[in-house]
Amino acid sequence: MNMNSSIMATYKRLPIAFTSGAGAWLCDQAGNRYFDALSGISVCSIGHANPVLAEALCDQASKLIHTSNLYEIPLQEQLARRLCGLSGLDQVFFANSGAEANEAAIKLCRKYAHNKGVHDPVIVVMDGSFHGRTLATLTATGNDKIKAGFGPFVPGFHAVPYNNVAAIRALAGSDMAIVAVMLEPIQGEGGIRIPNPTFLQEVKDLCEEQGWLLVLDEIQTGMCRTGKWFAWQHSSVRPDIMTLAKALGNGIPIGACLANNRVAEAMGAGSHGSTFGGSPFASRASITVIDYMTEHALGERARTLGAKMLQQFTETLAPLAGIREVRGKGLMFGIELTRDCGELVEMALRDRLLLNVTADNVVRLLPPLIISDAEAEHMINQVCSLIRKFLAG
Repeated sequence: MNMNSSIMATYKRLPIAFTSGAGAWLCDQAGNRYFDALSGISVCSIGHANPVLAEALCDQASKLIHTSNLYEIPLQEQLARRLCGLSGLDQVFFANSGAEANEAAIKLCRKYAHNKGVHDPVIVVMDGSFHGRTLATLTATGNDKIKAGFGPFVPGFHAVPYNNVAAIRALAGSDMAIVAVMLEPIQGEGGIRIPNPTFLQEVKDLCEEQGWLLVLDEIQTGMCRTGKWFAWQHSSVRPDIMTLAKALGNGIPIGACLANNRVAEAMGAGSHGSTFGGSPFASRASITVIDYMTEHALGERARTLGAKMLQQFTETLAPLAGIREVRGKGLMFGIELTRDCGELVEMALRDRLLLNVTADNVVRLLPPLIISDAEAEHMINQVCSLIRKFLAG
């Protein structure tokens, strides 16, 4: 840690700084190029310094960046219509981050419950989940390590094991006033944990049976990452509430909480707000991202290329001693080792490759959706070579 820094030490930063980027590549201060297999943690899905986005942002910055939500914002309305059209949901609240989008979802569940006369509503959440670092989203997160030192926590949450419908069903007869089940279709920070193919449908069926809301956190999985606009579309399980952020702005901060009319109508004027949420600048960025993803069919690209890459990773790595499992959906991969492997991050950095280790022993790969076949091959070769070297050490 740099003891002379004026920045709070909330990150253990790697000893490198980048000055420019292009597509799937970043350049450091010395001009060295690095392949970005993380895309800013599933953010820069249409690539660094995307020229179409850059042109749109320059144009918008020269016109109008911010007015506040005291006034109508046509670009925000346009973006909301696009997101509702893609999801089949009806209304959107715009924020600035994934945590804020999830805060809005939690508040919406509570307001909906209170309007129905439920005064101590409970939201069922999952072990191993990650929903953010505000007090409410941290409480909803199933990771004791990042919770340490931040209690007391917000009441109204009950955690159960992920991918276990029976554990959720067992709560149906309890004395808790359950209002919603909140989960990630694929747990990203939790280690790229992919549930059984029927899990979401079974949870949705249970929610409809019990009158509970289904809240899906698509902050990491949304915006074509898994091969569909949203991961729930693989099973056609439309949630009552869905949250987005990360790739929605390709690096411009924006979050969104979408809901169907039945739930969204619980909120009225003054019930929630955001100074910066859905600004003209951020809205223009997200509209451009959606246009680009549509024009270049990046959902289909992620689906087909991801399947090929997963097969190659599996064939190369799965037989090795020290590999527990290789998982993936679209361009979202998790390679689980049998031991902690955090040192792989710095090993990769020395080889000019950017990746991440989450849940202590899972190599997480989230490359930009615009990578070429040659770049995909380059990434596979680098990752497999590094893991082989680590296991042999």
